[in-house]
Amino acid sequence: MAKTEFEKMMASELYDVNDPQLVAEREHARDLYERMDTIPFRDKAAHEKLIRELFGSTGQHPEVRSRFVCDYGYNIHVGDNFFANFDCILLDTCEITIGDNALLAPRVQIYAAGHPFNLKDRTSWLGNGAPVKIGNNCWLGGDAVILPGVTLGNNVMVGGGSVVTKSFGDNLVIAGNPARIIKRLDADGEPLRDSAAE
Repeated sequence: MAKTEFEKMMASELYDVNDPQLVAEREHARDLYERMDTIPFRDKAAHEKLIRELFGSTGQHPEVRSRFVCDYGYNIHVGDNFFANFDCILLDTCEITIGDNALLAPRVQIYAAGHPFNLKDRTSWLGNGAPVKIGNNCWLGGDAVILPGVTLGNNVMVGGGSVVTKSFGDNLVIAGNPARIIKRLDADGEPLRDSAAE
């Protein structure tokens, strides 16, 4: 039996971006995140309820500031104490999984979505993507961009304006375009002595 466009999307295969089911699901997500911007900021219970309705799963105390944007929402999974500051974009064609105590500064962009290199496929509105995984205790600086297929370990700090094109392990400060290791950290987040940049 042929795969649905949703099944192709979730399997990181080429899929029809304009499939009616997927269009309807993106519109539903947009209704939810646009509604979040109409709720008074101090009504934390109403905000949290909408976040839980939008995201695939959440831990305790999720907080999302205004002008948040995503594709589907249901492919976003966050742990406890997730915080996304103003203007964050999470394009969740495939799953975006984020651990506990994650801090996303303003205008962070996480892309699990993409388009093929092939011109005919791309101009036919075929899409593809790859999952993104971010560990516990990570802090992504303002305007950081995380590209499809990237995995970041635990206790990783990403410098503002960085473009992360490949995966990194635990206890690191990474920055630049493309991002590279700037410092190594101990388990408490303190820089290790003689921690050379790479």
